Amino acid sequence: MRISVFGTGAVGGYFGGRLAQAGEDVVFIARGEQLQAMRSNGLQVDSIKGDFVVKPVTATDDPAQAGAVDVVLVGVKAWQVPEAAKAMQPMIGPDTLVVPLQNGLEAPAQLSAVLGDQHVLGGLCGLFCYVAEPGIIRHAGTEPFVKFGKLDNSVSRRAEQLREAFTRAGVKVEIPPDIRVALWMKFLLIAVWSGIGTVTRAPVGVWRSLPETRKMVENGLQEIINVAQARDIGLPQDALQTALAMFDGLAPESTSSMQRDIMEGRPSELEAQIGAVVRFGQQVNVATPQHTFIYHSLLPMEMRARGQLQF
Repeated sequence: MRISVFGTGAVGGYFGGRLAQAGEDVVFIARGEQLQAMRSNGLQVDSIKGDFVVKPVTATDDPAQAGAVDVVLVGVKAWQVPEAAKAMQPMIGPDTLVVPLQNGLEAPAQLSAVLGDQHVLGGLCGLFCYVAEPGIIRHAGTEPFVKFGKLDNSVSRRAEQLREAFTRAGVKVEIPPDIRVALWMKFLLIAVWSGIGTVTRAPVGVWRSLPETRKMVENGLQEIINVAQARDIGLPQDALQTALAMFDGLAPESTSSMQRDIMEGRPSELEAQIGAVVRFGQQVNVATPQHTFIYHSLLPMEMRARGQLQF
């Protein structure tokens, strides 16, 4: 398959790198120092599942130069998706599939608004990784996985081909029976992780262990479950216990990307995660007091990072 990775940060770099390592035809859309480093030294991935380097690497900052592809993996941050949707249009052919891998729930609709419903899948992924320095991705924890599928859960031949490509690359991959449920289960996990982690400024091993913050975790999970139920999302009966077990299985030093961004003064996915819980709750008249408090508490830092406030 010819695959484009639009946004070669930690997520795009890791999964695109694995696909390229396995022999898939991958073109990376990157920019700035990341692009320069990749062109000079290739893409290096330091991983708990084995280090590797993709060199030479096909990388550009011009989607038109890449041309039409079979699949676009969208690796930008959630707040960058609308702009990315417009920029990737030269890569969209008649049968191209676009797979968003962002945290949050709104990327498929944002992509469909520009590219058309027929091109966009629901997608999600999981792993603990970050850009160690330009051109170097560090995968430090968690078994990487990818899940994707058509939003109406119908069968897609090209989605199946992508599943096979990830399997050849040694990546755990699934086309779930209900992609919307899978998206909400990921959202349940990441929104609570990001909110509690950022407010406490502590890694998961700390806040999952203290009784006071563990109670906050349970409250946050229940708020999102209540919102999902009001929106007719069929989460499993044991969704809360499943999420708690996932938190308990994470490496103690793990932090969320939103937490790291806010702590380091960068724009973050606050709106796509915590803000989204609040918005979705308001739309269905479900109270989300804990997420509302966290959202309001973090908003000044987010606005400062975006140049909207100075203090």
